[in-house]
Amino acid sequence: MTRHWIYSLLMAIPLSLGSAASFAQTLNGGTAPLTVERLYGSPDLAGSSPRELKLSPDGSRATFLVGRKDNLHFYDLWQMDVASGKVSMLLDASKLQQGELSDEEKARRERQRIFGEGIMEYAWADDGKALLIPSSGKLYYYTLADAQVRLLPTGAGFATDAKLSPKGHYVSFVAGQNLWMLTLANDKLTQLTKDGGGVIKNGMAEFVAQEEMGRMTGYWWAPDESAIAFNRVDESPVEEVTRNEIYADGIKLTQQRYPAAGTANVQIKLGVISLPQQSVKWVDLGNDTDFYLPRVKWLPDSRHLSFQWQSRNQQQLDLRVVDVHSDQAPTTLVAERNNIWINLNKDLHFLKQGGFLWTSERSGFNHIYLFAADGKVKQQLTHGNWAVDSIRHVDEQQGWVYFTGRKDSDIEKQLYKVRVDGSELTRLSQRHGMHEAVFADNKSVYLDYFDSLAQPPQVSLHDADGKRLAWVEENAVKPGHPLYQYAGLWQLPEFGTLTAEDGQTLHYRLFKPVNFDSHKKYPVLVRVYGGPHAQLVVNSWNSQDYFTQYLLQQGFAVFQLDNRGSGHRGLRFEQVIYKQLGVAEVADQQQGVEYLRTLPWVDADKIAIYGHSYGGYMALMCKFKAPDYFKVAISGAPVTDWSLYDTHYTERYLANPHDNAEGYRLSSVLPYIGSYQSGLLMYHGMADDNVLFENSTRVYKALQDDGKLFEMINYPGAKHSMRGNKVKTHLYKSLTDYLERQFKMQ
Repeated sequence: MTRHWIYSLLMAIPLSLGSAASFAQTLNGGTAPLTVERLYGSPDLAGSSPRELKLSPDGSRATFLVGRKDNLHFYDLWQMDVASGKVSMLLDASKLQQGELSDEEKARRERQRIFGEGIMEYAWADDGKALLIPSSGKLYYYTLADAQVRLLPTGAGFATDAKLSPKGHYVSFVAGQNLWMLTLANDKLTQLTKDGGGVIKNGMAEFVAQEEMGRMTGYWWAPDESAIAFNRVDESPVEEVTRNEIYADGIKLTQQRYPAAGTANVQIKLGVISLPQQSVKWVDLGNDTDFYLPRVKWLPDSRHLSFQWQSRNQQQLDLRVVDVHSDQAPTTLVAERNNIWINLNKDLHFLKQGGFLWTSERSGFNHIYLFAADGKVKQQLTHGNWAVDSIRHVDEQQGWVYFTGRKDSDIEKQLYKVRVDGSELTRLSQRHGMHEAVFADNKSVYLDYFDSLAQPPQVSLHDADGKRLAWVEENAVKPGHPLYQYAGLWQLPEFGTLTAEDGQTLHYRLFKPVNFDSHKKYPVLVRVYGGPHAQLVVNSWNSQDYFTQYLLQQGFAVFQLDNRGSGHRGLRFEQVIYKQLGVAEVADQQQGVEYLRTLPWVDADKIAIYGHSYGGYMALMCKFKAPDYFKVAISGAPVTDWSLYDTHYTERYLANPHDNAEGYRLSSVLPYIGSYQSGLLMYHGMADDNVLFENSTRVYKALQDDGKLFEMINYPGAKHSMRGNKVKTHLYKSLTDYLERQFKMQ
C-alpha cells in the first residue's frame, strides 16, 4: 500500500512555496467549494489522523486512537503489527462504558485540550502484555494474549489519572481527591491517602500546574514499585470566587478557587508513600512556602527522588534531589537563574550509568547539556542560535540522544540525534514540515508523526537511522480521501521576513485568494495569536487553517506574522515583552500592515485582524492602539485585564502586580478604549473557566458607557476552546458575515 510518489512530490515543494500555490499543482484534486458546515464536520478533512501514538515497549506494535468516519470525535483503539504491517482495530470503544464525566475530569480534559468520546487515553504495561484504558470514570484492563477486556473493581468513585505501576503489578488512580491502589493479582483495593476532600487534594495537580506548567498528574511511581511520591495540595489560601457558567437552560453557580495574579497560590507538600507499609514521609521543601513544584521524577535507583523548585517570580529554578530513605535535606544539582524569567521543560533524563541530561536556555537558546551526578556540567551537546524543542529518546547502550529542534529552520521541526559526548549531530527526518517522534521504550525504533502545509498528518515507522520501515497511516490525498474533492482549491502561502524595530527578524506567511488576479484589490484578514510559546508562521497542517481556506474562497487574503514574544526563537526574541504586554507585539503587527500596504493588490482600507485567547487580546490592542491600521477587529475569548488571569502565567511576563502596577494598567485593553470608533466584534464562551467571561463583560460595559457601537456573540455552555461542530459552524458563519458586512462584499 506504500505510495512512494507522494514522498517525492512533497520533497520537491520548496520551502518558499512560491505564489499562492494549490494542492492541484501536486495532487490534482477536485475543485468543490468549501462550506462552513463542512469545515469541522465528519469525516475530518485531514483524513485519518491518529492521535495518542504509542509503541509497545518491545516495539512490536504501534497503537493509536482514530476517530470514526461518521463521528470524528468518537475514538477507537487501533494497532499495527510492525512485522507484517497489518493494521486493525484493537478495541471497539463501544464495548466500554460511556457516561457523564465528573466535573474534575471535565476540567482536566479542558486543561489537556482533549475533546471527544470513546477511548481518549490508554497506557501500555511495561512488559507489553496488557493495556490500561480509562473510560467514563471506570478502568479497564485489556490483555493482548486473549484479547479480553475486564472492568477493574475501583469502587464507587470516579477514577481519574489512572496509571499502571512500572512492573505491572498495580493500578493506581485518584478518586474523591485521594490516591488509591488496586493489586491486580487479587483485586485488592487500597486507599493510600485519607484526608482528601474539600480544599485538600492528594495526588492531584493544582489548576496552574495543569493549565500553565503542563503537569497533569500529582503522583509518581518509583521504578521498583516500592513507593509512590505524591503532592498534597491545600487550596484554602486561594480566594474562592463564584463563577457563573451560563448554559442555554440555566445558570450554574460554580465555586472556584482561582489564583488571580498577585493573590495567594495553593500550599503544596511533597510526600513519599512507602509500600506496602503505606507510611508517609514528607520531603523538606524549604522555608519559603510561596513557590511552585513544576516537576517530580524518580532516579533509576528508586531511592532518590528529584523535584524542580521554582520561585514565585520564576527567576529561579532548582533541580533538587533527596534520598527518601534518609533524613538528610535535599541537595541542589542545578540552579538556573535569569533576571527576567525561566521557561519550564520536560527534558530531564537520568542515565543508568550515572549523571543526567537537562536542557537549558542559559545560552539564550534551548540546548542539551550532560551533567555529572554531582550537578557539574560535563558537556554541552548542542550549540548555536537555534532552539531544541525536546529530547525524545535516549539510547544509552548505543550512546545516542534523539531530539527535535529548529537547527535548519525556525518554521519547521526536525528530528536529530547526537552522541552523548556532543559529536556526530545528524538530522534524521528529511521532509520539509513538522516531525514529532514517539520511541519504543526498549528498542530504538520510532513513529514519525509528520505534517506540512501540503500534507495532512501521516504516521510512519522508522529505524534508529531514520529509514522508513512502513507506513502506519500514509493518509495520501487521493480519490476517497475527505480532502480530495476540495484539494484543487486548497491554497499554500508565501513565506517571507520583515525586520522589527530592534533589528530582529519577523517571519510571516501570506495566503492569496483563490483565482488571484493581481489587477484586483482584495481585503485582508490578519490572523494573530502573538503570545509566548506559540507560532502561527510554520510549515504545518493545522485544522485552524480550514477557516483560512474558506475565507480564501470568499475573496479574502489572509496574513499571519509571528511578532516578538512568540516562541522557538530564543530568549531575546521572547523576553522583549517583559513587564508590559501589547507594545512590541502591536508594533510588529503594524509592521506587517505596513508591508501589506506596499502590495498593489491589497485594499489598504479593508484590513481586519482576528484572534482568539491571547490573539483576542492582540486583536483588541491592535484595534484600540492602532486604529488607522485595522478597519475591523474580531476578538475571541480575550484577556482584557491581566489582573483577572492566573498567577503562574501572568506574573511570568508582567511580574507581581504589587511590584508592577503601572505595567498591568498599561497592558490592559481598557485604557485604550477611548480611541475606538467602530468595527469590533467580540465573542466568548459563557462557561469559560480559563479566560473568565468577565474579561469580555468589562469591555462590553466600558464601550456601552462610552456610547460606542460594537457587536458581540456569547455562547451558552461553551468553554475556552470553543469545541464542537455546531459551535464552530455558527461562529465561523458569524465571523464571515461580519467581515462581509463591514467590507460590503455581499
